[in-house]
Amino acid sequence: MRKRTILITGATSGFGLALAKIASKGANRLIICGRRQERLEKLAKELADSCEVFTLCFDVQNEDLVKKAFSNLPDAWKNIDILINNAGLALGKGNLAEGEISDWDQMIDTNLKGILYVTKHLYPFLNKSGNGHIVNVGSIAGKEVYPGGNVYCASKHAVDAITKAMRQDFLKDQIRVSQVAPGAAETEFSLVRFKGDSDKAKTVYKGFNPLQAEDVANCIYFVINTPNHVCINDLVVMPSQQANSTTFNKYE
Repeated sequence: MRKRTILITGATSGFGLALAKIASKGANRLIICGRRQERLEKLAKELADSCEVFTLCFDVQNEDLVKKAFSNLPDAWKNIDILINNAGLALGKGNLAEGEISDWDQMIDTNLKGILYVTKHLYPFLNKSGNGHIVNVGSIAGKEVYPGGNVYCASKHAVDAITKAMRQDFLKDQIRVSQVAPGAAETEFSLVRFKGDSDKAKTVYKGFNPLQAEDVANCIYFVINTPNHVCINDLVVMPSQQANSTTFNKYE
């Protein structure tokens, strides 16, 4: 049986890193992508005993770099079965009138344009025999807008829409398209959002037990391991103490 080739963007931290570790234990080959070469090399060495690994270092915000990375794929890695569009971030949280335009640009360029660039330029290499699968990592922020979320929420709402559009566009190609949309998850997310302010980041998860990266990675892995005739269109996963984007049952 041929091993599946899985390409994961944002594989150097959070959900992507956890998924790479989980997927390496199955009958898979991995292409791990990220902006930080040293982290990619470290992860590749860690996974080398479990599976074949190929690294691609690029920023999904830069279409030229995305195109170059995929056009230079070795022939042995050009048949991609599964694409995990995981790279994403939030920057800042506050009133729209006080927002920083550079933050808006980076969120839109990463969360939305990044998915578009990666999917477009990887499309020629995606398996179109019924085994192809794209999973876009969305968010509860793509289902409900919360105070201070404005542009981040808008970018994730766009991911929700793009996922639905891809499912229609790629239907005849026999490429399944899914979305996994997590609620509050404790990763580097809040540290990045608050630009390195660890004290502020920690308050986000105070008083409840948030999702961990492995929880979300396991959900993604479940989605890509359903039979070929099954497509999980949309999977929303939340901590048990979170009802929606703003309602939590926190400890006293």
